[in-house]
Amino acid sequence: MSALHRLAATVEARKGADPDTSWTAKLFAKGPEKCAEKFGEEAIEAVIEAVRGDKARLTSEAADVLFHLLVMCAARGVSLDDIEDELARREGVSGIAEKASRG
Repeated sequence: MSALHRLAATVEARKGADPDTSWTAKLFAKGPEKCAEKFGEEAIEAVIEAVRGDKARLTSEAADVLFHLLVMCAARGVSLDDIEDELARREGVSGIAEKASRG
């Protein structure tokens, strides 16, 4: 099992945890909108580090983005498996054709 799959399992397990003892549970307790807001903040921080060109800081921010993406998706019932299934569906399809299919 990859680190990303272990993280997704931990995120899922924290859905019912005590918000006083888990950052992830605290995010879930604030609702899906707050989870989405936090993901957006982390994405912006990753963009800033990408522009600055600091590889170590970008790596750290990218990890934060992946974590908060999993939390945001889990808050709306979307699992890592769901995301992987969608990626597999798109595999071998040009990005241009895939975008056009969404019309």
